[in-house]
Amino acid sequence: MSYEAPALGPGGSPAAASPSSDDRRYLQLLAKSFPDRQSVYTEIINLEAICNLPAPTEHFMSDVHGEYEAFAHILNNCSGAIRERVAELFAGELDAGSQADLCTLIYYPREKLGLLHGECAIDAPWYRATLMRLVRLARCLSDYYTRSKVRKAMPVEYAYIIDELLHTSSGDGVRRQEYHEQIIESIIETGAADDFIESLAALIKRLAVDRLHLVGDIFDRGPHPDRILDRLMEYHSLDIEWGNHDIAWMGAAAGSALCQASVVRTCIHYRTLDVLESAYGISLRELERFAETTYTTYDNAAPLDKAIAVILFKLEGQAIARHDEWRTTAKRRLLHAVDVIHGTVTIDGRAYSLRTRDFPTLDPADPYALSSEERRIVDDIAHAFAESDRLHRHVDFLYKKGSLYRIHDGNLLFHGCIPLTPDGGFADVPCGDHVLRHGRAYLDYCDAIARRAWNSGDQSALDWMYYLWCGAHSPLSGRVVKTFERTYVEDESTWAEPRDPYYTLGNDPAVCEQILREFGLDPARGHIVNGHTPVIAQAGQSPVRAGGRMLVIDGGFAEPYHKKTGIAGYTLVTSSQHLRIKAHRPWRDLAAALDTNADIMSETDVLERYPEPRRVRDTDTGAVIRDQLADLHALLDAYRTGALAEHEA
Repeated sequence: MSYEAPALGPGGSPAAASPSSDDRRYLQLLAKSFPDRQSVYTEIINLEAICNLPAPTEHFMSDVHGEYEAFAHILNNCSGAIRERVAELFAGELDAGSQADLCTLIYYPREKLGLLHGECAIDAPWYRATLMRLVRLARCLSDYYTRSKVRKAMPVEYAYIIDELLHTSSGDGVRRQEYHEQIIESIIETGAADDFIESLAALIKRLAVDRLHLVGDIFDRGPHPDRILDRLMEYHSLDIEWGNHDIAWMGAAAGSALCQASVVRTCIHYRTLDVLESAYGISLRELERFAETTYTTYDNAAPLDKAIAVILFKLEGQAIARHDEWRTTAKRRLLHAVDVIHGTVTIDGRAYSLRTRDFPTLDPADPYALSSEERRIVDDIAHAFAESDRLHRHVDFLYKKGSLYRIHDGNLLFHGCIPLTPDGGFADVPCGDHVLRHGRAYLDYCDAIARRAWNSGDQSALDWMYYLWCGAHSPLSGRVVKTFERTYVEDESTWAEPRDPYYTLGNDPAVCEQILREFGLDPARGHIVNGHTPVIAQAGQSPVRAGGRMLVIDGGFAEPYHKKTGIAGYTLVTSSQHLRIKAHRPWRDLAAALDTNADIMSETDVLERYPEPRRVRDTDTGAVIRDQLADLHALLDAYRTGALAEHEA
């Protein structure tokens, strides 16, 4: 809405002016919600007050890779924010052990209460002290929000009682304290204390972190990506930037046979078939029978591995043949270069020894054609993916909450890379419509084609989902993936996977500033936030690159990476005061948390300390509110000048 306030006439009174017809229609619609000047005044005051609140705390994570228990614990401890708040609020009042007890109660209230009841460690004085401490902590955290937002965050069944306990007036200290104590006594006497503690714990966790940004890769490696998605679907506020592992599952759910074969192979490789079979009800029984009756066991490769690999590379070869824009990917078609008799494959003119000669379904005359049995298996797997309601709910959620990249509060979030040329320019990438795109336009194209795959399921878009998983110029991967060589070739020198220049040039501040400008961001203030490549902290690598312009927050969340990285994930934290990054230590288990108050300990580095505390007005939410305020002031001017009558229908 671009309505401007009218100019002042003689004596400072508004000159006669009328909004345009389009503006008038808009103001008439707005007037239905604010029918008079008083209602406009009230809303303006409310929005101005929100703009002056401290900017809420937001957390950024990436590459959680199915590690549900560790991920859930970081959500429960709010990346260590709960422990920090408890230490600040109860310093000198509670010793370290008592603080840890209180934290564990907040993280896992039901489980901790059950343990304490079993030890007969709970009585009325314990309830009184614990409830008052939880109320104090919730009251402290609620200062960052309007009362309205805090009420909406409260469990419905206790909203009125919690609201009474959280808010107090400056002039009624003793009387209000007695009132609160009586409420606490009533909660204990009615036997509702345990339930009330759970409700307060949930509110505290809700207020400690206002929004979560998950920068890709929920799936693969770990055993429970499904449980992570279930938890995310209940989370109060989040966005997701798709990772390459996510996009493969999204393509599989959308109906890409190639993505389905790739997902099955990945689950076999990581020994996470339970994710397919138990979590999503996708049976591989027919594939297993086919593998056992078709392939031998005379070499180191298992029949199931061989069966799905051949199917995958046949489907991949077919897809590459359908897309002449995938020029740099064309040489990934290698089945026709396999010499079964001599046990070799020819790559770039050189013959390499194969790990196996067991290729019973490979037709030298038509190496990329599926056998009749393989076609039946592919159809069976496709049917199983299509019938998995739970997977479709999860993928639909990824589309609704996710995108290929996101611009947030002046920062650029994406999982992998922006394809670059060796000299640091944006790489022109051939797209499916035979148009060369680079930078933001290319990422917009990839986002659009991923949505087309889900909404219409045409073959070209489904093929592109596989390209986004592992194509040489995929912004989610950014490397030449050597799945064939790693599966079959003995010589490990062929396994090297050349990476996009982004991964080295991204250390250059000038390159990062160029990328930020490409997305319309201020290079002096913005940051690139991505994951995908684990930071080897124990080798001295830092998540902070390019003088702070790039933040790589993949700290090796998946358990197999812990020894390599030396940590177990990062959380990037923004608040009203500063920008911090937290390096997490490995998580033990829930039993240790309950028995010994074990926590994921985190080491914090402050990356930026803001010269002035950030307010809501300094965020994207503030920009939206400023637009709303401009509209309300336009409506108010229309009322004042008579351009629009109050209470007008």
